[in-house]
Amino acid sequence: QAFSPRCAYCAGPIREKVLTALEQTWHPEHFFCAHCGKVFGDEGFLERNGKPYCHQDFLAMFAPKCRGCEHPVLDNYLSALEAVWHTECFVCTECLTGFTGGSFFELEGRPYCELHFHQRQGTICHGCGRPVSGRCITAAGRRYHPEHFVCTYCLGRLHKGTFHEDGDKMFCQPCYDKLFV
Repeated sequence: QAFSPRCAYCAGPIREKVLTALEQTWHPEHFFCAHCGKVFGDEGFLERNGKPYCHQDFLAMFAPKCRGCEHPVLDNYLSALEAVWHTECFVCTECLTGFTGGSFFELEGRPYCELHFHQRQGTICHGCGRPVSGRCITAAGRRYHPEHFVCTYCLGRLHKGTFHEDGDKMFCQPCYDKLFV
């Protein structure tokens, strides 16, 4: 009673097998995960703030989480948008394709390819269906590349204030007069 080592868990004397870990002595059955209570097997334990944890709980509680899948990040990661990501999880939020060119667009903390970023922003050209970056014409609540803001009938370029709309089609004044007046 007086000279036996003491168990760090129960403070009782250790009379038979003694386990030494974390600079303390333990009854083997009292050295277990501080979170789930599972006794450690061959995989061993990981320590945090002087407490032992099984690998599963340690990773779930303390490893950084991937912003894409929320699982722990162990290796092969990238850092973007103030978060860490598994390389396979850093994809366009909409179409789930990777960024082969290395560039992406950010919207509300999520990555997007150029097309889906512009779709979300409402900056897709109504004429060609591609993203509008640079000069832009806005007419009838739609956006156009300047070269795609054309008369539906004669394909001549339209100028702001000198066109007519019929449905979702735009017409120059002469074509509109020919077709509808």
